Amino acid sequence: MTRVLLAKPGLDGHDKGVKVLATMLRDAGCEVIYTGLHQTPERIALAALQEDVDVVGLSMLSGAHMELTADVLRELKSAGLGDRPVVIGGNIPRHDIAKLEALGVARVFPGGSSYDDIINWFSGLASHRPVS
Repeated sequence: MTRVLLAKPGLDGHDKGVKVLATMLRDAGCEVIYTGLHQTPERIALAALQEDVDVVGLSMLSGAHMELTADVLRELKSAGLGDRPVVIGGNIPRHDIAKLEALGVARVFPGGSSYDDIINWFSGLASHRPVS
């Protein structure tokens, strides 16, 4: 089972979309940990470490996605989790997608992405995990 941490970094207070995503992923067989609103990059990395997650998902609507993503990636690396894929969804301008991928983001799901595409991407993670 894929363990997913979903977080809302920064001051963005809109969480309806991430809650819908959490339910979708849970219904698709993922174990979902949602950290809630207004998370710092340090708290996101700590939660990812404590929960031993397979992937970190960031929901961003604030427009601060470039800076916050870089901070989260740095904190994950500092926590020894630099190998965990990070995905981003939300209000992400299309011209920033390549920049986010260059930072190390595994996948970007801008607003309007289909639920099927999102679920298929996360399901693909489970099919590539080693069996313990």
